Amino acid sequence: MIALIRLRNKIKQKFFGEKQGLIYLLVSYLLVFPIFRIAFRGRTFGNCNVPKLGPLVVVANHGSDLDPPILGHALGRSVSFMAKKELFAIPILAQIIRACGAYPVKRGSSDRNAIRAASNVLAQGKAIGVFLDGTRQENGRVNNPMPGAALLAARSGAHLLPVAIINSNKAFGRKSKWLRFVPIHLRIGPPVPPPLSRKKSELEETTKKLQSIINQMLDKGPLAQKELL
Repeated sequence: MIALIRLRNKIKQKFFGEKQGLIYLLVSYLLVFPIFRIAFRGRTFGNCNVPKLGPLVVVANHGSDLDPPILGHALGRSVSFMAKKELFAIPILAQIIRACGAYPVKRGSSDRNAIRAASNVLAQGKAIGVFLDGTRQENGRVNNPMPGAALLAARSGAHLLPVAIINSNKAFGRKSKWLRFVPIHLRIGPPVPPPLSRKKSELEETTKKLQSIINQMLDKGPLAQKELL
């Protein structure tokens, strides 16, 4: 009987992906998706490239504070982002952000601690999100990528999934005071294998490759009618 239950669970995971929590589903489909799909006329292309299961490092450009919730709920599986440890001490909010995949990092902690926290999430077979530049860019492109994503992949053996977030910097960029409801589209590229080692040269090579892939997808502009899902 136990063997049959395990087999059923494996089949469900293979065809339907990882199990999502109730709070995640509520936030995704009742809050984020309506805003993304309706207010910003959000669309995605390349969802077939998203692995349903296993550790995954999702890497993207960063042009807006809108990016984390959109990226965390538009790929068909939850994506975890680091959040200040203090937020996990706030009742209700802690339950919500934890259910949405956030993991705690102590404010002012070293990059080593942040890498360790992210590696623990990947060890659980989950997906984490990393913005290559680390901070929002006014032009919305990948300008000065950091090797953190490549290092995480090298440590965990996880593949890297490049994602281009188009127009979020125009919707609510660094200097924006008001939202502009321009279309926000996502292009999702094929997964990139992790670096073969943690050598600086290999981390830099993978990072530059990710930068090139994402910027090339950005150069294509918003999705054409035939690409819309």
